[in-house]
Amino acid sequence: MNYKELHLIDHMDELRKRLIISAVAFILFLVLGLIFAKNIYNFFMGNLGYKLMVLGPSDIIWIFFHLATVIAVAGTIPVLAWQIWLFVKPALKPFERKAALTYIPALFLLFIVGLMFGYFFIFPNIMTFLLKMGDGLMIPSFTAEKYVGFLIDMTLPFGIAFEMPLILMFLTTLGILNPYKIVKLRKYAYFILVIIASMISPPEIMSHLSVAVPLILLFEISIFLSKIVYKKKQKRMALLNTEDLE
Repeated sequence: MNYKELHLIDHMDELRKRLIISAVAFILFLVLGLIFAKNIYNFFMGNLGYKLMVLGPSDIIWIFFHLATVIAVAGTIPVLAWQIWLFVKPALKPFERKAALTYIPALFLLFIVGLMFGYFFIFPNIMTFLLKMGDGLMIPSFTAEKYVGFLIDMTLPFGIAFEMPLILMFLTTLGILNPYKIVKLRKYAYFILVIIASMISPPEIMSHLSVAVPLILLFEISIFLSKIVYKKKQKRMALLNTEDLE
């Protein structure tokens, strides 16, 4: 076995270690979420003014598990980012290590901001719009499963989408991503974002637009910020090369 094969095996072992740590963190946060599932449920449903129905015992497990999953995803994000940083750290220059490290707490904060945006803006507006459509025709009566499922569909995607700017900046800092190449794929990205919006929102045009437009804006913001990071990195690399030549 030659040096390159040994080097590759070492990298694969290191990657497996980082993935295992991230998976363990997800499971621990999932358990923590299940322990506090009732408190989380009361937090989100406390303003309803009435209790939601369940149609079977398994619905309760489904609801608690999905709420706990959101907590697990939120808690695992900084752990996963930290593990990625540790994995690529040996290949980074000192300024790249420092820059990439600053993104880790911001990833968690932006995820929470995205959830809040979905919960306080997207979810109530779409819910109000849909209820008005049936006003005078139907009596709203929601099951807890349907209500929580709709709530997660309207909030979790925005928690993930709000990570987009930092993820692109993070990958640009690591040298994995070139934003100018991503720009060439803009029309395909728009198409994918519109499909995602149509999948997670109710089947009518206003709901699609209320979800698709923020996603597209986030994509454009991501590209803009990524370009700034890319240009700064190119200037710094050029400066370092100049210093090495001297």
